[in-house]
Amino acid sequence: MTVLILEPLEAEVVQWLAERHDACFAPELVGDKRGLLGALRESRALIAPPEVRVDAELLRGAPTLCAIGRASGGAENIDVEACRKAGVEVVRSQSSTASAEAEFAIGALLSLLRRVPVEGSDGLKVGRELGCSTIGLLGMTPTAQVLAQLLHAFGARVIGYDPGMHPSDATWARWGIEAVSLSELVELSDGLVLLLPYFERFRGLVGERQLENMRAGQVLVGLSPSCIFEEAALGRALRSGKLRAAWFDSLEPGWLEVGRPLHGVSTLQVTPRLAGTTRESRVRAAWAVARGLDELLGAPPKGKKKAAGKAAIDFY
Repeated sequence: MTVLILEPLEAEVVQWLAERHDACFAPELVGDKRGLLGALRESRALIAPPEVRVDAELLRGAPTLCAIGRASGGAENIDVEACRKAGVEVVRSQSSTASAEAEFAIGALLSLLRRVPVEGSDGLKVGRELGCSTIGLLGMTPTAQVLAQLLHAFGARVIGYDPGMHPSDATWARWGIEAVSLSELVELSDGLVLLLPYFERFRGLVGERQLENMRAGQVLVGLSPSCIFEEAALGRALRSGKLRAAWFDSLEPGWLEVGRPLHGVSTLQVTPRLAGTTRESRVRAAWAVARGLDELLGAPPKGKKKAAGKAAIDFY
């Protein structure tokens, strides 16, 4: 078997793969570890949903595997370093959900700015307008590019920071985003949108030192893993009211449990990874991953997998 498909994809995508490769759609293997390892022994590519953890143990049981595809969800439970060592490419589409995520972020910002009013000069409680706000983007992803365009249409000022992009990079000007430091991003933003992809080195990137200087009344939309924040510092900022409200599209397991800093915080809203999930984005992502795998599998295998190579391929 060439391609083992566990993730539900559009029928035309599965058919297209099946016509070009020996493909098998077997979603029932998601919860069957023994059956999955058995099917992987002779598979060259795997398309797996977020429920399937890809780690060194799984890779050891897949000696012929050369590519992992994921069309939905994040890559938090894909051990990219183990894949690199095993010569297994990780194929995802970083741009297929950009429009959906940007629209979601706009809707969340509008909701938070109006839903959590502040006291005006006349003593009345009033909401705020997105067009008169400064919006900070943490992470220069394809979603940031689309989101910046939408924010400019509203009239908002857009600033941004990315730990992997120098302030002099031409991308900032091309996307219409003012490059600032992380501290400035937190200090100047009326609304902050988290877009950084998951990497272990980003865990706790935003902590007490940044949040103590945040703009009062700031609202937060998190499309990145919430672990980018220090849990205790985030809880204190929300409970004090300095961070007026936050909307995370996913939250670390256990963060809402009794005794944890975020338990019972009324100004925190959590949704189950809805931002990038639309009918249109699912189709775009499925086709991007299918075509990426087809490109990798196009040439016949030459002996054992590569010992090392690019650990991840993102198709835009």
